[in-house]
Amino acid sequence: MKLFVDTGDVEEVRKAAEWGVLDGVTTNPTLIAKGGKGFKETVLKICELVPGGAISAEVIATDYDTMLKEALEVSSWHPQVVVKVPLIEPGVRLVKTLSDKGIRTNVTLVFTVSQALMAAKAGATYISNFVGRVDDLSTDGMTAVANTVAMVDTYGFQSEVLVASVRHPLHVVQAIEAGAHVATMPFKIMEMMFKHPLTDSGLTRFLDDWNKAGLTIG
Repeated sequence: MKLFVDTGDVEEVRKAAEWGVLDGVTTNPTLIAKGGKGFKETVLKICELVPGGAISAEVIATDYDTMLKEALEVSSWHPQVVVKVPLIEPGVRLVKTLSDKGIRTNVTLVFTVSQALMAAKAGATYISNFVGRVDDLSTDGMTAVANTVAMVDTYGFQSEVLVASVRHPLHVVQAIEAGAHVATMPFKIMEMMFKHPLTDSGLTRFLDDWNKAGLTIG
């Protein structure tokens, strides 16, 4: 499964990229605004930090003509840019247009398998199923993810299912179990995936034993 970090903070991207496990980055207007830098400037820097990675940059408009203009603009910035589009009627129309032009897309704010079907039929590269926001409503967000994975597999769509709104490492585990292709998460959640108390205690014991024995390397 691919791992994306969900951020507009260039330094977070830099740190995650240094681990050697990062496959891409997702951004949205809120995250870009929090980053405090220009939109294009931020996206291009992220592309530089994650060579070959998929970097999602979202259109802001909600009418088709303006969305198309914005999509063509952001897609021209760098070959790694994936145009992020909300799951609304003009958005699905836009995805079809961009798909026909060979431009990759990430359809966001998907909450149901029926919405995912519309995105897949339009030719979405990534379908961003949100889980945390669904869980907040006392519903299991992973159900839609599993159903979307099954739908994509059953009908042979080329879309990849991307689990978004990840709130904790368990969501990543559940995404794996559901067969999702990608999980995107805040930097702090990716950091947490390294952590386990038995890893910490085991390492402490190994180092204590090594130091007591007075050993050295080389």
